[in-house]
Amino acid sequence: MIDRRAVRIELLLVFAVTLGMSGLRSLVRLIDSLLQPVALNQQSVAINVPQAKFDLLDLIAQLLGVAQLAAWGGLGVYLLWHTGTKLKTLGLDRTRIGPDALGSLGLAAVIGIPGLGLYLLAHHLGLNLAVQPSTLDDSWWRTVVLVLSAAGNAWAEETLVVGYLITRLKQLGWRDNAALPASSILRGSYHLYQGFGGFIGNVVMGLVFGKVWQRTNRLWILVFAHTILDVVAFVGYTFLRGKVSWLP
Repeated sequence: MIDRRAVRIELLLVFAVTLGMSGLRSLVRLIDSLLQPVALNQQSVAINVPQAKFDLLDLIAQLLGVAQLAAWGGLGVYLLWHTGTKLKTLGLDRTRIGPDALGSLGLAAVIGIPGLGLYLLAHHLGLNLAVQPSTLDDSWWRTVVLVLSAAGNAWAEETLVVGYLITRLKQLGWRDNAALPASSILRGSYHLYQGFGGFIGNVVMGLVFGKVWQRTNRLWILVFAHTILDVVAFVGYTFLRGKVSWLP
């Protein structure tokens, strides 16, 4: 028997220290951008930025950020497991890693190509800031850190916002059609710092990813697909920056 009051408190605490708080901070950043005397598309925001002036300290700081993301996702998985939810139920077991990886390629393509088009359109219409996926210095560890950051983001977001949140909401009596948009809006909220295009694009991504998980119960597909998307964005940007005219 699920203690619903305890689950509600748990949800509040988990998201108060993870992505829910990120959503509130992101809203504040968007409001601040809107209050600036220039349009959104004349402003820029960076995702992976230097954390220290000295190269080695910057590397350590970047890795600590990745570790924090891993811990966030691990917290959600642990809390579910501790209350009786098996990893297989979430789709985090190792029985279908190969098919999960293949499925993630198609899912990444379905989201990535239209998502890029939506971002460029939103920026052109003045609804989005120019997003710089990385402003890290050209250090020997940059690509490795960007790949790890992509994997960390994917793990934290998909385990918390899809696997953990939707499972807990269902235990509270929410139907799939209610839990899914709640999860998607949360996903969009912590991307508000990018602008309205970032919010809308991630809400749509959340609806698609959430529906895939509800139908397949394979969370690895989402984690792998999200990692692919972020690796392409983070690493690809470092090679294309200043070399193509269509990239803000």
